[in-house]
Amino acid sequence: MQARRAARELALILFSQFEKEISKYTKKDFEEIMVKSVRILSNSASEELKLTVGSLIDIKDMLETYEADHESNISRPMGAKNKPVQIPMTDEMISKVDTMLDVAEKAIMALEIAEFTTLENQSEVKNYAVTIAEQFKNNQKAIDAEIQKYANGWDISRLVKMDKDILRIAITELLYSKDAPIKVIVDEAVELAKKYSTEDSSSFVNGILAKVIVENGLKG
Repeated sequence: MQARRAARELALILFSQFEKEISKYTKKDFEEIMVKSVRILSNSASEELKLTVGSLIDIKDMLETYEADHESNISRPMGAKNKPVQIPMTDEMISKVDTMLDVAEKAIMALEIAEFTTLENQSEVKNYAVTIAEQFKNNQKAIDAEIQKYANGWDISRLVKMDKDILRIAITELLYSKDAPIKVIVDEAVELAKKYSTEDSSSFVNGILAKVIVENGLKG
């Protein structure tokens, strides 16, 4: 995982932890919340991996039961090793495997973010996430006004919080950081929406960011 991608994920978790007006937070507050966020990530990854192990055990039990109950094995002598058998229906297994892959991917990413943040030579992750938070703090009204302007009649207070936070991070980068390629910022905001928010969130986020880019004459 690239450092900036990890920083955006961490910033999203940081934003989700805010419990008061952003203007009341200091840089030290952001850093303390960051530590809390990394702890949340690590614990979440641990729980996700436990779920993956449980799913693997379920699949193994299902396969062993299917094999033992197959007509080619059911009449075999007690204690005899079962013969391998073909599996005629794969959809249930594929669904279980897909679930495990999704869980494992999220767990691995969470652990990578935690590692990036705690390693001394990867302080760029923590620093960039804190920079995003500070820049948003200093420009919240203007950033929220951009979201409100292009939200197609939606009151910003009624937007899905995850979508709002993803947009806040991306617009902060687009208008105030200007330290990453526009396409990268947009693509990763869309991926965060797909990963963490609702089914329609990715297109919603992409649409608003496209308007922000055009209306502000951003290039690069």
